[in-house]
Amino acid sequence: MKILEPITIGGLTFKNRLLLPPLTTGYEAKDGSISAQSRAFYTRLAKGGVGYIVLGDVAPIRSFAPTPKLYEDSQIESFKLLADNVHAYGAKIGVQIFHPEYDVDALNLMFANGEQDKVRARLHHDMDNFVNEVTEEALMEILKKMCACAVRAQKAGIDAIQVHGDRLVGALCSTKMNYRTDKFGGSLENRTRFALMLVKALREAVPDLIIEYKLPVVTPALGKGGIDEADAPQFAKLLEEAGVHMLHVAQANHTGNLADTIPPMGVQPNCFFADIAGTVKQAVTIPVSTSGRIIDPEMAEELLEAGKVDMVGIGRALLADPDWINKAAAGKAKSIIRCICCNEGCVDAVMTGGFIACVVNAENGFEETRIITQTNLKKKVVVIGGGPAGLEAARVSAIKGHHVTLIEKDTKLGGQLNIADKPPRKSEIRRTVEDLEHAIHSNGVILRLGEKATSESILAMAPEAVIVAVGATNFIPPIPGVNGSNVCDAWKVLAGEQNVSGRVAVIGGGMVGCETAEYLAEQGCKVSIVEMRDKIAGEIGPTVLPTMLELFNKHGVAQFTEHKVTNIAVGELICEEPNGKVVKIPCDYVVMASGSHPEKFDTKALSDRGISVVKVGDCSKVSDISHAIKAGYDAANSL
Repeated sequence: MKILEPITIGGLTFKNRLLLPPLTTGYEAKDGSISAQSRAFYTRLAKGGVGYIVLGDVAPIRSFAPTPKLYEDSQIESFKLLADNVHAYGAKIGVQIFHPEYDVDALNLMFANGEQDKVRARLHHDMDNFVNEVTEEALMEILKKMCACAVRAQKAGIDAIQVHGDRLVGALCSTKMNYRTDKFGGSLENRTRFALMLVKALREAVPDLIIEYKLPVVTPALGKGGIDEADAPQFAKLLEEAGVHMLHVAQANHTGNLADTIPPMGVQPNCFFADIAGTVKQAVTIPVSTSGRIIDPEMAEELLEAGKVDMVGIGRALLADPDWINKAAAGKAKSIIRCICCNEGCVDAVMTGGFIACVVNAENGFEETRIITQTNLKKKVVVIGGGPAGLEAARVSAIKGHHVTLIEKDTKLGGQLNIADKPPRKSEIRRTVEDLEHAIHSNGVILRLGEKATSESILAMAPEAVIVAVGATNFIPPIPGVNGSNVCDAWKVLAGEQNVSGRVAVIGGGMVGCETAEYLAEQGCKVSIVEMRDKIAGEIGPTVLPTMLELFNKHGVAQFTEHKVTNIAVGELICEEPNGKVVKIPCDYVVMASGSHPEKFDTKALSDRGISVVKVGDCSKVSDISHAIKAGYDAANSL
């Protein structure tokens, strides 16, 4: 495979063509130093075989951004520990140096003086105006700080410096953000002046390191900070002349929605930036890489064979399975746990103040503590339920060395994932079912499908441990009229077991209700969402929500928040507003999506026999796929 071939760039040899592009992880210590959590994450990727790791968003100054920082010498040691760990597995590591597009020093001073309100006001102003207000003198000071950061990185044993061509640097390059009239504004030469000055300064500051440039491209539909698509080949040539050793071509951002650069499922096609990267590659002689919805080795191989890139960046796919490249090298690509591009555990988690923890990989973000250990005492383990929690429990139990049987009452595996993949843009969820099913088959799990488990049938198997993962059922509240022929169950609607048409009122504005509304709106129904809370879609992440709301607007989906349903009548839904006003919503059908409750399974007879029993997933606590996977993993790994 071409992706496994080494490549030498600027005198530095990378063992393969796979790289981790820069990510914001949320793992770093408060001062921006590399924490033990961060070190464990990147070390695990190096162990998994990735050839090149780029540490994203390394700031050369104190800032409010939750990113790595390397602004003083005391931080060098934490970066050195990381570099040493990564090098131990033959991988190379780079740091992506960036400066935020706001006046960091002024904000720091305000914050130190306790002027938080002024900080917020200034930040809001700066994000739109700093690029046009920052003086040439201040830009030269920023350049010096970025070079000093690179020198510290070199002292830490880092192999490469990547210039973050978005953020402040990209804002200066942008025709949409830069309105300056001095030598840093106007023409392409002027707008790219600072970027080229920075590259040349870095070449002087760290002449022994590889200099890479992340080249964000503003496409006609997306992006603001970066270079226009028409100018990208010319700018690439200028960067090569300035001494850049490699380019990473990607979608520009600054739109306020990271879905533009890290698109969730169904928003962009696979390998969506490869053609633009290929155009840039034709203009230069230095290596080019790209990233963006490159899911499996076959996709990566196609890009290399087509000559569109020289290296392939995959981010989220390595979160889902850090052994992605090692499995490909061993001819076991089908055993890769593939990313489903949900953004729930990665991008959206970071944007809402958390850290990256992939929903299909329980170990991601917990590399220090979640490690599958081989058992010294093989047990007979029975898993009841073939949804995500049960499948993960069976997978991990089998990998540990136990004898595992999985019982599922349905004739197919997947549980609620078999309806979760039905709404618009959600079909990629099917990959999780396929990959977990492959994993349990590969690890010798015995399957008994179409069988309803009982305490008696389980006892007859004489297990030593039982993991109960029977899931949940849709909750139907006792509203007058709920048993009418015009009332349907959202789960059954998504499963195709019940059909509705015309005017449809969906009771419940959570994830299931909103996705059911999308599903029905695209089928031509006139949909209304009725929710007791003050907003809908509270559980839906910030990179996914805008697309959903756009679809709601397109299809005229009405939203009735803070409405309590008091009665379901033929032809209308009767609700009450907080002020007591009665509202009648015309509808031909009502679809119930008001939550779910755990399924029950009596485990007393098992416990009375001394059998270890644990409940996982929704039958323990109604939650989401992330909770289901982690609960199944932890229960199995503790056996």
